[in-house]
This record gives sequence, C-alpha cells and structure tokens, in this order.
Amino acid sequence: MLMKLNAKRGQKGFTLIELMIVIAIIGILAAIAIPQFSAYRARGYMAATRSDAKNAFTAVQAYLADNPGATAPAETIGPATQGTTYTAVMTSAGVTVTIAAGGQVTATHAQLTGSYILAANTGAVTDTLAP
Repeated sequence: MLMKLNAKRGQKGFTLIELMIVIAIIGILAAIAIPQFSAYRARGYMAATRSDAKNAFTAVQAYLADNPGATAPAETIGPATQGTTYTAVMTSAGVTVTIAAGGQVTATHAQLTGSYILAANTGAVTDTLAP
C-alpha cells in the first residue's frame, strides 16, 4: 500500500499558473483573429456580389445580342436562385441581382451595405459596397 502512495508523489502535472498562461495566450490570439476573420468574410461577400453582377450583365448583353432591337426585360433574381428570363444567371447565397428594364444591373448582399451597379449600355461601374 505504501508503495502505491510513493508512486503517485512522483507524478508530474501542470500547475494552475501554467494553465492560466495558456488560456491567456489563447485569448490574445482569439482577440487578434476574430476581427481579421470578419474582414475576410466581408471581402468574400463583396467578391461574390461583384461576380454575380458581372455574370448578370453578361447575360443581359447575350440577350440583347440574341434579340436585336429588343429592350432587356426587368427581373429580380434572389439569393441562391436562378433567373427565369436570364437562365444563365445563378446568384450566390445572400446576393440579390436586380436587372432593370433597359439592362442596368444592380447587385446587393444581405451582409453588406451599398450596391454594385453596372450601367446598361456602357458597363460603367458604380461600387458602393461596404461591410
């Protein structure tokens, strides 16, 4: 019996101070990483919105090339859905693309403020997207 007690005395473990230091280091790393992660997500949302707007603009131009003399019909394509007139347009999650009569394309994202607008004939860009 006495041998078992002596064997336990020789075991090593972590002290409370060591554990508290590890927790503090993890907390500091988390405090640095969380804002960076938010910025990465916002940039990803912006990229998805711009990409979906450009795809919709390309679909409008294809429609106008296939139907000379026609005016591009208006359509709103919601998040993660496919267009009906412009069937080639498929939006990403959170992105809403609105195509105005005449061909102006406006894209917004649920997690962002502002919009990404492509002018009807010239394709001129107005970008007011912000996190």
